[in-house]
Amino acid sequence: MASIDIAVDADLEQLFQLPNCADITLPSAAGGLSVQLPTGGSLQAFADISKGIPTDCSLTFSLMLQIAPFLASIQCLLNVLKLLKPLIDIIKGLPVPPVAALEEFGEAAVALAPCLLIPTPAVILPFVLDLLCLILKVLECFLSQMESLIKILNPITLQLQAAQQSGNSDLEATLQCAQQNALTQAGQIMNSLGPVGVLLDLGGALFSIAGVPAITLPSLGSATDIAALNTVVSTVQPVVTTIQTIVNDLGGCP
Repeated sequence: MASIDIAVDADLEQLFQLPNCADITLPSAAGGLSVQLPTGGSLQAFADISKGIPTDCSLTFSLMLQIAPFLASIQCLLNVLKLLKPLIDIIKGLPVPPVAALEEFGEAAVALAPCLLIPTPAVILPFVLDLLCLILKVLECFLSQMESLIKILNPITLQLQAAQQSGNSDLEATLQCAQQNALTQAGQIMNSLGPVGVLLDLGGALFSIAGVPAITLPSLGSATDIAALNTVVSTVQPVVTTIQTIVNDLGGCP
């Protein structure tokens, strides 16, 4: 059948043009942000995968949300430090310690008393359970999003192979762009699990007090292709199963 060329308006013709991949490529991962703590260690910015690809602004806001509870959490540490100064003065003044140092020590000891209940299983256990439930929800959300991306990539991969075999270069370029965007998004989601691994490591001492075995998050590799994404899912799933078993033994999530 003979083809017929139909003249169309220039603006309409532009609308029919396939977009340049550079114009619709998703941005690469934002650099990691952290705050050095006076007690050692650091706070790491959390990438909120529920809000799309993270930006420097969202990562900075994540750090701001973490700093306030950190300041509240070091109250007991500050009380211990307040106790040490008069204690040193008392030791230096033996056998007749200064009265002022004894009074200061007594006041500091009263302020510290509630903190002495912290390193007991009865106090630690509810916090450990809540923490594990939060981590479990994050991992389940992660798996759900990864599985959704895999479902998107499967037909794209097949269509890309067909376009390559038929020599349709325009369609091939479009599908390659869509494939790369999906892989970029997968990489962003994988990066968001970094803080989860940090939480599991930092919580190790508390887990031990509560009688909970140590939990580690294996290395996830990189989002190079659909096979790599399937490997990531199979790597994270056993961690989810382990945490779910522990949570069930502790009474389950609220």
